[in-house]
Amino acid sequence: MNELELKLKRIQEKLQLLLKQHNSLQKENQRLIAELDEKKSTSIKNLQQVDALKQQVEVLKITSGNWNEADKIEFEKRITNYIKEIDNCIDYLSQP
Repeated sequence: MNELELKLKRIQEKLQLLLKQHNSLQKENQRLIAELDEKKSTSIKNLQQVDALKQQVEVLKITSGNWNEADKIEFEKRITNYIKEIDNCIDYLSQP
């Protein structure tokens, strides 16, 4: 083999190696994307569970009657905001 053929063969071997590495990296990327999606889903479920537990704590505080002043003020603000939202909805629905 002459020198040109040897160089071409080395280039071809390097290209084959690069293609194998590329395919391997694509597979790893797909695996990581799937893992990320799974982690995001788990995170969303955990956040929903935390919110549900926070609501349960609030309900327990309300029913126990053991409120401190800051809790009462926060609860009144939230109720006021809910009432405003309901009023806005009623106004919106009553428009022709």
